[in-house]
Amino acid sequence: MHRNTLLMLLLPTLLVLGLGAWAAAADDGFTPLFDGKTLDGWHVLPGGSWEIEDGVVVGTSPRTEGRHGLLMTDKVFKDFTVRLKFKAVKGNSGLYFRVEEVKSGVGAHGFQAEIADRGGIGGLYETGGRAWVVQPKPEQVQEYFKPGEWNEMTVTAKGRDVTVTVNGVTTAELKNDPGRTEGHIALQLHGGQDMHVEFKDVDIREY
Repeated sequence: MHRNTLLMLLLPTLLVLGLGAWAAAADDGFTPLFDGKTLDGWHVLPGGSWEIEDGVVVGTSPRTEGRHGLLMTDKVFKDFTVRLKFKAVKGNSGLYFRVEEVKSGVGAHGFQAEIADRGGIGGLYETGGRAWVVQPKPEQVQEYFKPGEWNEMTVTAKGRDVTVTVNGVTTAELKNDPGRTEGHIALQLHGGQDMHVEFKDVDIREY
């Protein structure tokens, strides 16, 4: 068979295989938690302000604001992997997960994966509970955190096991943890600080 004829016969099969591989790579099971334009599916707890600018969620609050400003999902999640990109311009923030809303200045009780412009980024802090559960050392943080740039964080919570990564590095890991096994997801603005933090590409995969 002539080489060109063989190529023409194989081309449709190669095209289908290529498209199939592309579709498999694109469909990784994650769905967006933000539509890029509105805060639909989320509600704001008093303290600070949240806006969307060019598809980026921007949170700010002044030092005079004593409350923790939270942007919280309406939905409760149980087992999942949530991933996002964050830029900590100024102050202390966090990715809350499996939290319950409370009527106090902190707004929620439960775990947060630490996000900040310095400090224990990628550690686990339990608000209204044990405080620091995993606190990375400064020299560890320097190895994976990129100050002033976009960083990627993932939190995987399955049953009582929790894993946090920052830029592909495992920064906290818990096995058979006694904490909450379901709750809301939220983004935090720490009270009493000048805050500016940005988030984008916030996705979740449920199990």
